[in-house]
Amino acid sequence: QVQLVESGGGLVQAGGSLRLSCAASGRTLSNYAMGWFRQAPGKEREFVAAISRSAGITRYADSVKGRFTVSRDTAKNTVYLQMNSLKPEDTAVYYCAADLSPGPLVVRHLYSYWGQGTQVTVSS
Repeated sequence: QVQLVESGGGLVQAGGSLRLSCAASGRTLSNYAMGWFRQAPGKEREFVAAISRSAGITRYADSVKGRFTVSRDTAKNTVYLQMNSLKPEDTAVYYCAADLSPGPLVVRHLYSYWGQGTQVTVSS
């Protein structure tokens, strides 16, 4: 069992940046494909970004491509989501997810483990 804890969320103005972190305990994250999803009020949880177990392959939602970057630091057992040029429509609770598959995985139900989420609010 792997426990995931997100951090780094907060309030930022449009055009600003945030870096989310997803730290793991209980298991080594290098064995897992990792993903980031988000859920805005009244909406379904949607895919944002994913990175393969080897970190060699990444995938992004069209809405964040060119603005967000997913990466992983094996030594720190942490996955990151660097978010630049933030827009009000990026406002949501952001969740990290993990699965023992090679990845990258873009489908929500393929992930076995989830964090509790961190709120990101972008003001206009």
